[in-house]
Amino acid sequence: MRIEDGAYSHVVLPMMLRGSSLSARDRAFVTDLVYGTVRSQRRLDDLLAPHGRRPLRRLDPPVRAALRIGAQQLVQGVPAHAAVSATVDAVPQRARGYVNAVLRALSTSGPPWPEPSSEAVALSYPDWIVDLLSTDLGEDDARAALAASNEPGLVSLRPNPLQTTAADLTEELHDRGAQVEPGRLVEDALVVRGAGDLATLPAVAQGRATPQDQASQAAIEIAAPAPGDRVLDVAAAPGGKATAAAERIGIDGIVVALDVDAGRLRLVQAAAQRLRLSNLHVGIADARKLPISPRSFDLVVVDAPCSGLGALRRRPDLRWQLQPTTVQPLADLQLGLLQEAATAVRPGGRLVYSVCTLTRLETTAVAERALAEFDGFTVLEPPAGWRPHGPGGLVLPQDAGTDGMFVMVLRRT
Repeated sequence: MRIEDGAYSHVVLPMMLRGSSLSARDRAFVTDLVYGTVRSQRRLDDLLAPHGRRPLRRLDPPVRAALRIGAQQLVQGVPAHAAVSATVDAVPQRARGYVNAVLRALSTSGPPWPEPSSEAVALSYPDWIVDLLSTDLGEDDARAALAASNEPGLVSLRPNPLQTTAADLTEELHDRGAQVEPGRLVEDALVVRGAGDLATLPAVAQGRATPQDQASQAAIEIAAPAPGDRVLDVAAAPGGKATAAAERIGIDGIVVALDVDAGRLRLVQAAAQRLRLSNLHVGIADARKLPISPRSFDLVVVDAPCSGLGALRRRPDLRWQLQPTTVQPLADLQLGLLQEAATAVRPGGRLVYSVCTLTRLETTAVAERALAEFDGFTVLEPPAGWRPHGPGGLVLPQDAGTDGMFVMVLRRT
């Protein structure tokens, strides 16, 4: 109900679980059930619709949420008697008869479940997202990306090279019963299973590791911050890329992490303190008007605000919150950030543009608009593992089990 009311699933659910007394196994079940229900909402509504007297949108929020949770359990293969009775127990007394009747009627219709009415219903996305990505990526890649985004995201850790190595961190995680394998995009990234709540891991709490998707780790690896570099991150919160750069440049370098949101900037400060990064400094600033001397940084990172359509596996609610009209204003903002950031790059320095989205407007269109205006910049080729995509590189969710990400790297000549 809180997610439907606008709360971010990846924020509110971990917070509620940390305040509960549930076992690790039950926490995993709750996480799977909540994310699965939110992710599959359109398909679940399609299955429920023939069995209720009223449209779901006209039901009270507790009843609507319960029906979706019950339907998700039935689709997942939970025995009908268990799924129905547990769901009925969770709703107000006055609604129990209705919820019981609808779920029992649904339980008799499958499996196999009735065929969905469209591809968008089958994948459980708004029509406009399916249509837009099919146009921008091609139908096959778009469908594969959307299907991959319906799978739970892999959990990746970034070892802090100032305090540990990938090998030592792997051994530490193995000792705690976790399964670990190397990343496919970033050699030192660790894909972790069975570790529980990452925020409570000693390695994370003590600053030896940071949870960060491999695609985000790869974006900084492509940027290649070197020891002693001066690095500017113009939209730094929550701090994943800024802290990754600070770990690489050593005490002779400096990272200036700017953001317009003071509250989110505190997340960057907290991350820097946890990782003991004295070379990272934060400041409040609008990146469209930087308080920075021109041509003064070796590396400038523009990890721009975007529609987030590449990160849907970690943000299942985002598909229902976005509107088609949000994409073009974001693309205009991204271009403005990139134009201003370019002024801070020294001769021979690098400018990195990254977005965790897949739309043409926010990826190749922004990159090409920028290149048409910039003088004195050359494009650097993306590394292996990234699809050539206009003047940059693209990784889709199905390519390496990561977020979808677009990266373009320029060098000022």
